[in-house]
Amino acid sequence: MSRMVEGQSALRLLLIGSPGAGKGTQSSRIENNFEVNTISSGDLLRKNIAQNTEIGIQAAKEMKNGAFVSDKLMVRLIDAELEKLGSEQNWLLDGFPRTMSQAKTLDATLQKCNQPLNLVIHLNVPEEVILQRIMDRWVHIPSGRVYNMTYNPPKKAGLDDVTGEPLERRPDDNPETFKIRLQKHHELTEPLLDYYKQKNILVSLAGNTSDEIYPQIRDLLQQRFRPEDSSNGSQP
Repeated sequence: MSRMVEGQSALRLLLIGSPGAGKGTQSSRIENNFEVNTISSGDLLRKNIAQNTEIGIQAAKEMKNGAFVSDKLMVRLIDAELEKLGSEQNWLLDGFPRTMSQAKTLDATLQKCNQPLNLVIHLNVPEEVILQRIMDRWVHIPSGRVYNMTYNPPKKAGLDDVTGEPLERRPDDNPETFKIRLQKHHELTEPLLDYYKQKNILVSLAGNTSDEIYPQIRDLLQQRFRPEDSSNGSQP
């Protein structure tokens, strides 16, 4: 494992990519191979709702009324997590922001705690590759573990490796529904990419598979944030 040490600053990373582009896979690799804390907005939301925290109770009320959880509430969740980590920790943000409104609300909060984003990585995977990936995807719903029949199949067909329970398809994992999701994602993401490009923190990395893209991410992090053990030739 490589330990990230301060180069220009601690790592403040956001991953952006279409549904099915491999954000979860890349987040796990970065977390495992560098000392980086992953802050998942979805996980934080579920955790706070399950623990009946003040924010969780308020979020549950909003969701019960059929509304999306407000941007301000989501930023409060992330802000509380950042306070726990402290200002010296490297972190990776997963799942938020997804819109310009969310990005600006988040930026204002990060500036206040002196932890602004300093790197945004766009996972640029061709749409046809994503659609094929989705068709091959099966999920263990309770845990969220994802399998791909082509490059990451379960040990036993149709069963989760850990629990042995049946795998399922997500309801929206079909070409017609997914094309609509991709279109909506592109409409929301294009302004975001322009926004972060103007801030000079956007890097777009292209590839057909996670294995093609991850070495680019690894090299980028090593160049910009100087892993402590890079001088002795060890690799993450």
